[in-house]
Amino acid sequence: MTTSLDRPTADLPPPASAVRRLFKHPRLMHYNRLAVTVLLVNAAFAYARWPLSADTLGHAALADLALAVLVRQQYVINLLFRLATSAPTSWPLKVRWTLGKVYHFGGLHVGGALAGSAWFVTLAVTVTADGGDAPLIAVSWLLVGLLAVIVATALPPFRSRHHDHFETIHRFGGWAALALFWTHTLLSGPRPVPLTVLAVVTFSVALPWLRLRRVEVRVERPSRHVALARFDHGETPFAGSSTAISRSPLKQWHSFANVPAPGRSGFRLTISRAGDWTGSFIDDPPSRVWVKGITTAGVAHIETLFTRVVYVATGSGIGPCLPHLLAGEVPSLLVWATRDPRATYGDALVEEILAVQPHAVVWDTSRHGKPDMVRLAYAAYRDFGAEAVICISNKKLTWQVVHGLERCGIPAYGAIWDS
Repeated sequence: MTTSLDRPTADLPPPASAVRRLFKHPRLMHYNRLAVTVLLVNAAFAYARWPLSADTLGHAALADLALAVLVRQQYVINLLFRLATSAPTSWPLKVRWTLGKVYHFGGLHVGGALAGSAWFVTLAVTVTADGGDAPLIAVSWLLVGLLAVIVATALPPFRSRHHDHFETIHRFGGWAALALFWTHTLLSGPRPVPLTVLAVVTFSVALPWLRLRRVEVRVERPSRHVALARFDHGETPFAGSSTAISRSPLKQWHSFANVPAPGRSGFRLTISRAGDWTGSFIDDPPSRVWVKGITTAGVAHIETLFTRVVYVATGSGIGPCLPHLLAGEVPSLLVWATRDPRATYGDALVEEILAVQPHAVVWDTSRHGKPDMVRLAYAAYRDFGAEAVICISNKKLTWQVVHGLERCGIPAYGAIWDS
């Protein structure tokens, strides 16, 4: 099936100036800028206050690690998105372009984790050199070792190749580190401020688990490649949010974009075959799964910053786009490249999409091969008169589209795979 393929792809406009292209380079994306900013602020603090007492080192370590934890908290994430997307569309596009990068907040997590770990290593060396109590020294170096493992396994080479192990180490290692921070603080002589910060961090970590529950799910399989999971357990999430589900809550958790239907309770998740867990979900669908926390805003939630938006999706990337297309809060045009959409996703879903996007560009890759998605996206952006492009695809193609368009001065957004 192909719709509107008479719309040609277009030659890209000339690249922006060299300076603007430099700031649009992937290595200088906002995520990395935020991480570097946190590190520079910490370096400036160290330079201005050096030498630092053991108490100051401990406070600095705790403050940075609190930042790393709290910025990943679901309520905090939703607050950040709410603040960023509250800007009216009358504001200059350059300002809204930057606000749309709110989903790069993970850079604060990385910067805080690295700075906090560095502060704590310095504290451990200081306590040891000063001849501190043996239990305090032992806990200090045990925590240093644990932080080193957490940081090392969170680096992209390990995380991308062994994501399940990364997730397990990050979860249980993080809990163990929090317990050791409590122990270290109590052994150091408890003070109100560190104890208060630790209490807030502990509550933040525990809060999603306090909402852990097992809920019913109905699974439809339009093909062996895709499952449509339907939930109706009393929550109807907002468009642009995601829900994490698990078959075993202490092991793997996987987040998927929520697809609520206007005027109906509940929501759907579109789950495509992309590994052992998703393959097992499709081949052996459960009747119940675990959910925790609250629905959390995702990248596409930034659409309200713009007057008109082009959604670019490949394959099951249609899932995160669908709730926005159905809600129609912002005028949008869909560009969707996928293999045999009706056979893969079912007639019902395809007709639902076309009902709200009659002019969508739907490219059947089984008939026409893979398109140049950057040029296809630009043609849609130009013809539709859009202000921004939101791309939901695999990592390689998302970055091709986002950075390819931004080099040409076009606001573009897509996931950054930082979790």
